Amino acid sequence: MPESKPSVLFVCVHNAGRSQMGAAFLTHLGGDRVEVRSAGSAPAEAVNPAVVAAMREVGIDLSARTPKLLTAEAVQASDVVITMGCGDACPVFPGKQYLDWKLADPAGQGIEAVRPIRDEIEQRVRNLLAELDVRTGT
Repeated sequence: MPESKPSVLFVCVHNAGRSQMGAAFLTHLGGDRVEVRSAGSAPAEAVNPAVVAAMREVGIDLSARTPKLLTAEAVQASDVVITMGCGDACPVFPGKQYLDWKLADPAGQGIEAVRPIRDEIEQRVRNLLAELDVRTGT
């Protein structure tokens, strides 16, 4: 196991859906063995209510989360940066591992459309934890 815990940043445009779900799953499954951040290039005012409801179904509460603005400092402090549709708005720094997860955008979608996105993000986070060699809490 690495001496220092890996740091992962999830980025999407509004930080109201995909990146919030990714960060929540990584926090839930990785616990204190991984440092987790999420941000958006143009953050929304609140997390998407359908995303909050879909995550509640799997026992994760996002109701108190607020979207955050992406900063160069957040990227610099992260080992792995996972982009989810933010395009060229994501700053790129040498020495970082970048992963681009192509996922449907839950914005404006109902919970039925959000569930498969949620499930895909959970599976990708589980795979990421295995790649980072972080034991999951479940």
